[in-house]
Amino acid sequence: QVQLVESGGGLVQPGGSLRVSCAASGRRFSLTTMGWYRQAPGKQLELVATITRGGGTNYVDSVKGRFTISRDNGKNTVYLQMNSLEPEDTAVYYCNAIDCSGTYCRGVWGQGTQVTVSS
Repeated sequence: QVQLVESGGGLVQPGGSLRVSCAASGRRFSLTTMGWYRQAPGKQLELVATITRGGGTNYVDSVKGRFTISRDNGKNTVYLQMNSLEPEDTAVYYCNAIDCSGTYCRGVWGQGTQVTVSS
């Protein structure tokens, strides 16, 4: 069973930067699209960014130009570099991966990492 483990969250001041990482381990097929979601207190889960195995990216409008998603396929790891952080970015950030074998795919989630933007 594939597992995703996030790291790198924490407390940062507005305008600061933070990078979160997500490493996949365990038995897996082929990790296709990987991404980051976030959930702020009292709000719904929100897609932040996704990246395909070939490097194609997609971002929610609110983070475009500030966040960068990347991945290292050899290390089965996805990263989210967050710059110019705002208090509105405060949330639990979850890693997600789509693990496929042929036409069978399963979604996998990490346990989440807290990002707090506050002075």
